[in-house]
Amino acid sequence: MARLLLIEDDDSVREALALGLRRQGHEVRTAASGEEGLERAWQEPPELVVLDLMLPGIDGFEVCRRLRQAGPTPVIMLTALGDDLDTVLGLEAGADDYVVKPAQSRVLDARIRAVLRRAGGTGPEAEREAHGDLVLDRAALTVTKRGAPLPLAPSELRLLLELSAAPGRVFSREQLLESVWGLGRQEDIRLVDAGVNRLRAKIEDSPSSPRYIQTVRGFGYRFGPL
Repeated sequence: MARLLLIEDDDSVREALALGLRRQGHEVRTAASGEEGLERAWQEPPELVVLDLMLPGIDGFEVCRRLRQAGPTPVIMLTALGDDLDTVLGLEAGADDYVVKPAQSRVLDARIRAVLRRAGGTGPEAEREAHGDLVLDRAALTVTKRGAPLPLAPSELRLLLELSAAPGRVFSREQLLESVWGLGRQEDIRLVDAGVNRLRAKIEDSPSSPRYIQTVRGFGYRFGPL
């Protein structure tokens, strides 16, 4: 059972999803707007947020960005079928995963459990690794840059740990999709590129000229400070 916050402005969708998730064993609080959702998240932080992108007032993109600034709470966004641009923008805003509407509660439950499993840890290695200005502590699951902690989302941290575990090795997008996100569907490949872009924005001095994560055109990505 997980403590969830469901932010959805459509009353019927919100009530149906909340009921279905409660039947799956989760504790679910709901909000009908971005403002209400943020207020509830500050009052009682959830373990995971299910977030509709198209909200009145503060939209889902901004809600996701504010949640990301506050901490590493995982976010699964709800996106309409065919809204590829919105999906990419939502992932760029910091979402860990997405589910296309209309969402079935059992499918959403499976994605929730997968995200929470991945957020729970990435291995018992008790070692600190220095990569240029970055220091990774795999036991504490922390990353610092020039001594300052970096607020990485769970998927960003897993991506960095995966790439940095084998400096110089080229990882295909398909490999990263499976190892970091636990997914294997080709249509989810955009998660990888969006995750790399978000991670670069946090660890690189110049994300457009990355030092740590290089693109290997036609193959994928590799890690190695230049």
